[in-house]
Amino acid sequence: MTRRAAILVLDGVGIGAAHDAALYGDVGSNTLGNIAKAVGGLNLPNLEAAGLGRIAELLGVRQVPNPTAAYGLLEPHSAGKDSTTGHWELAGVQLDKPFPTYPRGFPQEVIDEFAKRTGRVVIGNVVGSGTDLIAKYGIEHQRSGAWIVYTSADSVFQVAAHESVIPLAELYEACATARQMLVAPHNVSRVIARPFAGPPGSFRRTANRRDFSVEPTAPTLVDAIAAAGIARTGVGKVDDLFAQRGLVGGHTSGNAEGVTRLKEWLNSGSGFLFGNLVDFDQLYGHRNDVPGFYKALRDFDAVLPAITAALREDDLLFITADHGNDPTTASTDHARENVPLLGFGPLVHPVAIGRRDTFADLGATVAEWLGLSYRGSGRSFLPLVLGR
Repeated sequence: MTRRAAILVLDGVGIGAAHDAALYGDVGSNTLGNIAKAVGGLNLPNLEAAGLGRIAELLGVRQVPNPTAAYGLLEPHSAGKDSTTGHWELAGVQLDKPFPTYPRGFPQEVIDEFAKRTGRVVIGNVVGSGTDLIAKYGIEHQRSGAWIVYTSADSVFQVAAHESVIPLAELYEACATARQMLVAPHNVSRVIARPFAGPPGSFRRTANRRDFSVEPTAPTLVDAIAAAGIARTGVGKVDDLFAQRGLVGGHTSGNAEGVTRLKEWLNSGSGFLFGNLVDFDQLYGHRNDVPGFYKALRDFDAVLPAITAALREDDLLFITADHGNDPTTASTDHARENVPLLGFGPLVHPVAIGRRDTFADLGATVAEWLGLSYRGSGRSFLPLVLGR
């Protein structure tokens, strides 16, 4: 059989503050640990059986003596704590300095240039929660046809528009224009299209979000796999995060569709799959919704057996995250956290992978499994999980 590999990112599901969390204002952030305390203990039997409780102490999660997966912890090395940075590091590329952020909004010359190039004026240009800002500016947007532009603690230029006011095609074109425009020193990590719908008082985001990322600054695991002629499948927003470089497929309406796509690939796909389940972060972490976040964890836990049962003899599946997004803290933004790592497959030994000092070790491991010389900025732990 031909070897296959998959990396599935549970977006925002961190497992404790990184060693340098103080530099990011994230001391005390612990997405899984703090949710566990908030709900009186996690009930995640399948992740528990895989070895989740052996990665870190989590209320309600036992340290099972015989886990079903290899287990470990990845520490972030790159500067920054956004999705682009995390996914790039998982794929072997480390960043020495973070992408720029705008805690007081964007410079007026940036806003003026965006308005000039797109032919619409801008309202907002503030920092805040997207749902709050859509509620605040939505009626004015409907009246004027202006873009709602906003940002957050992350390196993002977000553009919101009601789908009945501005067609999706125009919104996407405007975001592509912003992406071309935002070069150093304003090279934000992502431009995000944030379409919404509904009447005033009941505005809601739709599933038609698009991310326009900067291109990776060095060759990635995805590039190496592409160069080798191996099939590549993206699930969720991953293709956007790599600027459509080397991945086919992508957008999903949420976790449920992402899991369905993963199962379809396991049934009939080939090569490499890079997937992202965004609901943890987008719907619950950013909104400080502890019950919603926990339900999403339980929903994923419930489908995990069906996922692992579909693995073939020459398959490797790694489940991890890209950063934290602790819904129990006052912040509504990403957190500088370590991330869990679980490795599954018929040939995987359920061993302790340990603490790895960069996410890039995962990309190096997948590359070795697929027979590639690429290691990026990481060191492979493949011999460990294969018991060699």
